[in-house]
Amino acid sequence: MIKHIVCWRLKETAHGNTGMQNARIIKEKIEALSGKIPGMLHIEVGIDFSKTDNSSDIVLYSEFATKADLEAYQLHPDHQAIMPFILEARAERRLIDYET
Repeated sequence: MIKHIVCWRLKETAHGNTGMQNARIIKEKIEALSGKIPGMLHIEVGIDFSKTDNSSDIVLYSEFATKADLEAYQLHPDHQAIMPFILEARAERRLIDYET
């Protein structure tokens, strides 16, 4: 199984929204991918409440059957469609992919 985790810090404002508004929009957009991507076994999105200097604003946790499924997810049209919104809203991105 492949685990794909992404953490974003968001800009204070983007798309005419606050960072928190964008976090909620991103959460909705990503969660809407559930059941649409072959090989995606699990997806969840969380918004940080701790607001520390070391915190990210939003996290994606997802699981895939294989590395090929993760690669297919990256190229899937539904995933590609939400990327411009996220790219404009993010200030920083960290990611880890690992196999269990």
